[in-house]
Amino acid sequence: MTRDPRLVQLYVGPEAVDGYQRDGCLFKNDVDIYDSMSALVSYSNGVVMNYSLNACMPYEGYALSFTCEKGTLTARLGERLPGGDQMTITVTKNFSKDPPRVERPAASAEHGGGDGRLRDLIFRGVDMPPHLALPTSRAGALSCLTGIAARKSIEQKRAIKISDLVRL
Repeated sequence: MTRDPRLVQLYVGPEAVDGYQRDGCLFKNDVDIYDSMSALVSYSNGVVMNYSLNACMPYEGYALSFTCEKGTLTARLGERLPGGDQMTITVTKNFSKDPPRVERPAASAEHGGGDGRLRDLIFRGVDMPPHLALPTSRAGALSCLTGIAARKSIEQKRAIKISDLVRL
């Protein structure tokens, strides 16, 4: 990073302002973030979510899977891989031998084109279909509380209920 003047200006320059060392060692004893973690979340409606995070990886991406009584939908995105971003979406009906792959429209912008859609939605008031609508502040708060509960669960070595954290 320090060999590229643009990266020095972008990342090293602000260190004097905010105190954040962008080229610091991840493995120092005073680093208190988790590189890898998993959470099992049980919702009151019976839905279960398994979440895993690996923060120290040579590439970015995700694998997302929804499973129900009829089958599974899986989406995998690998960003910054040799050859460019790669995404596959597969829909598998239960007991199906040949799951079809769903073609994803090519994205010409960062984060699969999501950044532009988010800017359009927030700043330009562009109408979006319901499945692309912004979540409510309540949904955002509950999402944050899920992460807080997961961290407390790790620290306390026990299950944590959202209702233990706040009264809803």
